[in-house]
Amino acid sequence: MSTAALADKSAAIFRRDLLTALRYRSAFMLTAVGTLTELAAFYYLSRAIGPGFRPEGLDYFSFLLVGTGFYTFLVMGIHCFLQTVQEAQQTGTFEVLMTTATPPPVLVFLSAMSAFSRNAAQLALYLGVGLLIFDGTLPRPSIVACVLIFFLSLVIAVAIGLMAAALQVAIQKGSVVLWALGSSAWLLTGTMFPVASLPAPLRFAAKLIPITHALDAMRIALLQAGRVSRLSHQIGILSLFALILFPLGLTMFSYSVYRARREGTLSAY
Repeated sequence: MSTAALADKSAAIFRRDLLTALRYRSAFMLTAVGTLTELAAFYYLSRAIGPGFRPEGLDYFSFLLVGTGFYTFLVMGIHCFLQTVQEAQQTGTFEVLMTTATPPPVLVFLSAMSAFSRNAAQLALYLGVGLLIFDGTLPRPSIVACVLIFFLSLVIAVAIGLMAAALQVAIQKGSVVLWALGSSAWLLTGTMFPVASLPAPLRFAAKLIPITHALDAMRIALLQAGRVSRLSHQIGILSLFALILFPLGLTMFSYSVYRARREGTLSAY
């Protein structure tokens, strides 16, 4: 596929989703109110706990803010892929979409891309409001490191999203991936408290989850940019996860679509 064709398809999808968003402006207001309410709850929770609790040397509100915001962004990004496949299956358009000239992984990625952009804007709003209004701290963040960590984390989220979409195509159980993330990963990844407080077996399990390293790296880049050695270590781990998971996600999704075509189950839901 040429770059021009890819750009045209991306623009068409963005235009479609923008028109849809403009129709439902009240949803934006509800999201903004929900964001402010959540930030206020976390702020007063950190005040109730007190300044003595400083996980990884950070004030608790800043620790909580980056952890919950970035975790939510990554999980919602993964959900975009699953939602794209599920909606196409429910409306009966999935089989048609998967038989077009556009490669299946590219088609699903394009459909999820605008949702990723919307989630990124919500993340920026969440962090910006939290750090500037609710007394969070932002001591000279490393912008280059933040961008690199964001990119690597995005690649990992895309990879896991493709795996979830592959399971949805193959056995209609892609929601299992999100269930696992929602029910257990938030506990192990250090979203609301440091991983170091977990028992040794759970700390080992946490290290196997890429989101753990993504949250840790983003906290360091935003709030502790001076810890260069630890930041480099986490970026190296994220790079390794991205190199392994992204090709695996592409292969799984492509194979699941190929097999569904062979078996005539593309329209199954």
